Amino acid sequence: MMLSENMVIDFKREYAPDINKTVVTFTNINPMTETAILRMIKETYSGRYEDVHALNQELTFVEAAKEFKTRDVPFSAVQQKVLGLISTDSIYTNLGLLLSDQCAHTVKLAVFEDTAKSVFKDRREFTGSLLKQLNEVFGFIDRYNRNHSEIKGLYRVDKRDYPVETVREALLNALVHRDYSFSDSTLISIFDDRIEFVSIGGLAKGITFDDMMLGISVTRNRNLANVFYHLTLIEAYGTGMPKIMRSYGGFTIKPRIEVTGNAFKITLPNTNEVSKKVILGENERVVMDLFRDKDFIVRKDIETALSVSQTMAVRLLKGLLDKDEIRPVGSGKNIRYISNK
Repeated sequence: MMLSENMVIDFKREYAPDINKTVVTFTNINPMTETAILRMIKETYSGRYEDVHALNQELTFVEAAKEFKTRDVPFSAVQQKVLGLISTDSIYTNLGLLLSDQCAHTVKLAVFEDTAKSVFKDRREFTGSLLKQLNEVFGFIDRYNRNHSEIKGLYRVDKRDYPVETVREALLNALVHRDYSFSDSTLISIFDDRIEFVSIGGLAKGITFDDMMLGISVTRNRNLANVFYHLTLIEAYGTGMPKIMRSYGGFTIKPRIEVTGNAFKITLPNTNEVSKKVILGENERVVMDLFRDKDFIVRKDIETALSVSQTMAVRLLKGLLDKDEIRPVGSGKNIRYISNK
């Protein structure tokens, strides 16, 4: 009987009464998924992926050296050993591989025409050192982080679709905290109304979703995070998620965090799209609901539906006119209002 290496075998031993031999009876053979195999290996292995000797030892660090030099941080062989790129027995680790020009992990980025994944506007795959990917991906996203101008009084106020610092934090989180024992790419999708960052690997062992939102940090890739900390790319451990949420403090819609056993997703709403959303009061919503059964309404309809005075009904109509929810038709006693929706 030929057995595949990715099968789980349940068996029992039976001893024949007349001979001294073991009879193995196969009772169940179930194929294991690649995810299940990797999880089993990870659960039985006490070390960290970044500490393991890299299979590829022919590594170069052209891009990493540039980044270290730009930030005035030493990158000698001694420093590489201190940071964990080289093990104590002078062999490159997986951390060294991640920062090398030969890094096999990539970031795939797609820009879509609308709010659905239907029509591509642009797409790229970023390769090489994680430090190179960080700079190139951030620059690419920045091209689509549009600037909107609004005149307030005598001054023009410019506002980006997404707070730049928030994009930076979300991207750093996707690169620093993902599970690199899986080969799949980090995915970033840009829509008209949001950006989605999806990285492989759920929360690190020992931390809950609530812990993370409070700023408690259990880092899966400690040495990688330490490198980014030395390069001042990370200010302090555990501040990323609270900082992302605070950046949307003035908006009704907040970033959305979703976690599964194998993936982590951050969705950043477009702040300019959020600003366009009209927020209606409770009475205003009641007035707009009248249009479900009517092609138009008059002031008297509002007075009856809400049991309010003529003055209050006029005030509600003015508010909805200012918010461009309705428009008048006719004039004087014959004036009617129709919905713009």
